[in-house]
Amino acid sequence: MMAAEHLNPDVIQELRLVMGGEFAALLRTFVVDSEQRIAAIDAALAAADVEALRRAAHSFKGSTSNIGTLGMAELCRQLEELARSGTTAGGAELLALLRVEFDCVQQEINSLAV
Repeated sequence: MMAAEHLNPDVIQELRLVMGGEFAALLRTFVVDSEQRIAAIDAALAAADVEALRRAAHSFKGSTSNIGTLGMAELCRQLEELARSGTTAGGAELLALLRVEFDCVQQEINSLAV
């Protein structure tokens, strides 16, 4: 049985059907890409660059939504909205939550039978 606390099981099942033998590669790519995107968000926050934060969060929101990680997508949405409001204040806390959520998602991905 697949854990579904952080991954949407319907999305995962659809991706498994659509991707077939490439499903495992998709998940590996998502993990590596996520690490890079989290680093980009971290860099934008460190530089207090609201436009870089907005772009990084917006792009990552789409990626996380497509793979069914709705908690991550919601945190990215909040980071994007923060940047749209012209500030990075509170972004470090959201990034910390995003990292925790990513760790949970990564554990669930690792538990999938691929």
